[in-house]
Amino acid sequence: MSIDWNAFTPASALIGGAIIGAAAALFAVLNGRIAGVSGILGGLLRPQAGDIAWRIAFVAGLVAAPLAWRLLAALPEIRVDTNYFTLAAAGLLVGIGTRYGGGCTSGHGVCGVARLSPRSIVATLAFMAAGFAIVYVARHLISQ
Repeated sequence: MSIDWNAFTPASALIGGAIIGAAAALFAVLNGRIAGVSGILGGLLRPQAGDIAWRIAFVAGLVAAPLAWRLLAALPEIRVDTNYFTLAAAGLLVGIGTRYGGGCTSGHGVCGVARLSPRSIVATLAFMAAGFAIVYVARHLISQ
């Protein structure tokens, strides 16, 4: 995916962040649950009575949102500069990291940090540091 930095405006990022924050807060207030995607999906893999409908609705909303957006405006161009093996390996590593980290970036970064959870703050700092390091290595050390 490429970003046209000349056309970037922080307004859309701020509005998107505010919507995500409001949705996570409403989800916690109305349902008493954390809006971590990995936990919600994981609950569908080991369903419990009375706990399936809201999870399906949440996942359906994740799928429906870009489809609804497509009705209003053109979706941004998505360009992936790698092969399927690398994508599969990356997805597997993210899944393993999510399991070992006790949650995903949305659960820790959006919900956990907002609750001042020490575990989530440490996890989010680790996610960010790892991301910075990988980008640095990939862009400055490997691709020279």
